[in-house]
This record gives sequence, C-alpha cells and structure tokens, in this order.
Amino acid sequence: MYHYTDGGLQNVQLANGYRVQKTPYGEAVAIDDLEGLTQTICTALTKKPSKLTGAEFRYLRNGLMLSQPSLGQMLGVSGQAVALWEKTGRVPKMADAMIRLFYTAHTNGHEQVKNIVTALNESERFTVTLSETAKGWQANTEPMTKTARTTTRTTPRAKRATAVA
Repeated sequence: MYHYTDGGLQNVQLANGYRVQKTPYGEAVAIDDLEGLTQTICTALTKKPSKLTGAEFRYLRNGLMLSQPSLGQMLGVSGQAVALWEKTGRVPKMADAMIRLFYTAHTNGHEQVKNIVTALNESERFTVTLSETAKGWQANTEPMTKTARTTTRTTPRAKRATAVA
C-alpha cells in the first residue's frame, strides 16, 4: 500500500497502479495512470458522505483546473475567500455542494457546465485590442501571455488601443 498525499490529501491509499523506482536521489514513486487516478479521486470526493476538508475542496478545484479567483467567480465570492476555505478547512455548505455539482456535471459531459468552466479557464487574463474601422470600433480578444501583462498607453490620436482585462 502506498499513502498518496498529493494536494494535501490525507486519506488516500493506493493498493496498486504505482511503481517504486530507485533514483540517484533515493526512492521515487511513479503512478501508472495519473490522470485516471486524479479523476477517480475527484469522483470519490463528490460522493463523500461527510463535508469536504479544505484539501479535498482544493483537489476538486484543481481537478476542474480552476484558479481560486475563477471558482470564486462561479460561486459569487472572491478568490481570497476560496483560499481561506482551502487553508482553514471551513468550507461553507453551499460551496461544498456546488463544487461537487460542478465537478460531476463537468465530467458527465453537461455542455453548459463544461462551457462555463472552459470560459473561466480561458478568460482569466486576456487582451482586448480595439481597432477603429469604417464601420466603427471593432474588438478582438486574445489570451494574454505571461510576458505581456502590461497596459499600452494611448494618445488621443491613436487608432488602436489595448486594454488588459
């Protein structure tokens, strides 16, 4: 048995599906199907009869690949509130129920939930480029790269402006 503690989980034991390998730095554990394991753990957490711990809540959030601010936006709270729940383990009943619902619907192929989760993942940081055309102003949005997180200053006569959202 291997005590699996990824993401701060304390109550997961692997009976198989892993290999212990020797490395120059000591023993290491290799998981055969990490994505499948993660999905199975998340699904088990959604069915857990008791309240989620902060680490379990974080594991489900990470299973959805959502940041704290994105999940907060879905729940109508700040990202800091989500961080506090994860740190202290004091997850409100509403948030506990909603993340279970989001994960279950997302993994079962509910298109509207998938679209919301995808949009939040893609929209955390983006640029809006505005161009003045004969038909008026046109907007184009693009994901922002990590290196391009600055706002371009514009002059009154500029024909193009870039805003960070």
